[in-house]
Amino acid sequence: MPKPINVRVTTMDAELEFAIQPNTTGKQLFDQVVKTVGLREVWFFGLQYVDSKGYSTWLKLNKKVTQQDVKKENPLQFKFRAKFFPEDVSEELIQEITQRLFFLQVKEAILNDENYCPPETAVLLASYAVQAKYGDYSKDVHKPGYLTHDRLLPQRVLEQHKLTKEQWEDRIQTWHEEHKGMLREDSMMEYLKIAQDLEMYGVNYFEIKNKKGTQLWLGVDALGLNIYEHEDK
Repeated sequence: MPKPINVRVTTMDAELEFAIQPNTTGKQLFDQVVKTVGLREVWFFGLQYVDSKGYSTWLKLNKKVTQQDVKKENPLQFKFRAKFFPEDVSEELIQEITQRLFFLQVKEAILNDENYCPPETAVLLASYAVQAKYGDYSKDVHKPGYLTHDRLLPQRVLEQHKLTKEQWEDRIQTWHEEHKGMLREDSMMEYLKIAQDLEMYGVNYFEIKNKKGTQLWLGVDALGLNIYEHEDK
């Protein structure tokens, strides 16, 4: 009997462990993941891994997992991530779990500054994230400092503007108060509806070189291809 291979798949809010066979295909592993998390809108998602050269790559579903250049670790590491982004989230994302996984992934990309976001928009987005986490603002429950331990804004925004952490939190709280009565899933959807209008929303980047050997980024999104200078991602 061939020895099973241990696999760890990290979604945006969970860590899953599986044992697969040496002949398990990418599709079989993917199906196991979506069945475990209860996801039906599977066409947006894929499994990402780091290859032996250190590049992030999407797992091919039609090939055996063991035939792909997954970095040799025990367990083998994969990330379950959105690969394709809809043009209109409110029309195309139906299941609550799909909405939540998109919300968490887009929020992480904005906080890590992979998606550039102007300061005013960043504050508004943060307030929807706070509504999704805490529900309605209540001054009896949400005392000053209730946002202290939350990561709410991209580091670039904090560094570019001469506001204290408390002043940022006050601005976010003011917006949070405005969202009274908004359900958690509606807050996440409002977040995504604003985020989808950001210039870099849903762009996948690949490092490329031109004929002169200059390093560039190839950006791929639902609308086509763009090429960016290395410093200008």
